[in-house]
Amino acid sequence: MRDFTLKKYENLLQAIKKTNYSTCTVYDFLKNNPENCIILRHDVDRAITRNLAMAKLEHSYGIKSTYYFRHIKETFKPEIIRQMAKMGHEIGFHYEVMDKANGDPERAIEIFRKELEDLRKVTENVTEINTVCMHGNPLKPWSNRDLWKKYDFRDFGILGEPYLSIDYNKVFYLTDTGRTWADLKIRVKDTIDKPGANAKVDPGSISSTDDVIRLIRTEEISRICLLVHPNRWCEDLGGWTKELLFQNVKNVGKAGIVWYRNIQRSREITH
Repeated sequence: MRDFTLKKYENLLQAIKKTNYSTCTVYDFLKNNPENCIILRHDVDRAITRNLAMAKLEHSYGIKSTYYFRHIKETFKPEIIRQMAKMGHEIGFHYEVMDKANGDPERAIEIFRKELEDLRKVTENVTEINTVCMHGNPLKPWSNRDLWKKYDFRDFGILGEPYLSIDYNKVFYLTDTGRTWADLKIRVKDTIDKPGANAKVDPGSISSTDDVIRLIRTEEISRICLLVHPNRWCEDLGGWTKELLFQNVKNVGKAGIVWYRNIQRSREITH
């Protein structure tokens, strides 16, 4: 069976349901601090219909997860956002305001305030916006989470930010960034500061969704966070092939960016 299809994701959900793991949203994890759980988090970067399809699939299994929406025309679709919220999924804000403000934090915080307000208007009377998560554009030099070096997201009624609020010494982190679960040195922005829990498993042993399923079936790790980008999971062969080719080209570029920035950092250290 092809990987990164909706059917393969269903296999993953089925595997989770057969274990003693509970599933939770980012907000529920931060609020309740549960043990033996899998945090399901999605970044709504593009292809909004694929996100909706994944949300419906999870809902059919009685699973709630977190969907972080970018404030761009392609993904900021109020009716779809409300539809997903009514399924019980957490709706969060996928902010990219340092990129939009060209690195100016004062301008960025005003953009953040306005865009968060826009999203809260969409979800009014349906659900609350309790967590936010930065979007990482590998072509931009800024990290959007750096906004919080000067400001505090709690001032906006936000409980947490998964890159900053989850202790990854205690939570095993897996992401499908690059359309693979393996860390192939292509993660430019999707990195965590304290990946201590990831030392429990050989990083070379997990690359496919089947590998993730096998890990979950062992129930050896008490807490797992899965970051899944629904736009990468496509059922029809045409779309699946297009996504594969697009991501392979993108990965080459991202690997080059990582290599270049590592060289720059090493030069700064030696000088």
